[in-house]
Amino acid sequence: MSMTDPMADLLTRIRNAGMAGHAKLDVPSSNVKVAVTNVLKELGYIKNCKVISDSKQGILRINLKYDENQMPVIHEIKRVSTPGRRVYVGKDEIPLVKSGHGCCILSTSKGVMDDVAARQAQVGGEVICTVW
Repeated sequence: MSMTDPMADLLTRIRNAGMAGHAKLDVPSSNVKVAVTNVLKELGYIKNCKVISDSKQGILRINLKYDENQMPVIHEIKRVSTPGRRVYVGKDEIPLVKSGHGCCILSTSKGVMDDVAARQAQVGGEVICTVW
């Protein structure tokens, strides 16, 4: 069976692994997934991510991050743009997530970046997901 939305699958796996208290998770790798997890790592939502080579497309291993009470750092992660409904924003329309306490991950012409970096670079793009 083919997967219609691999990005939603990644976000759901991260959400489920955090609720179950897993330290790490493995997902099929792709360039966009690696870029999104690198942004999550830079923002401090996950500990680490690396690509493990195999005979197929590779495996993306993500190490999740928890606070001192063993609660996941990612409280909420939602897919915004879907294959059936793409959401594009201009440089002046990039949304604030939880009044600036969360972040928005965008796919821009300059690569995948968070909302703060997109505002500084003055570029808009497709809103992939929001994280809080």
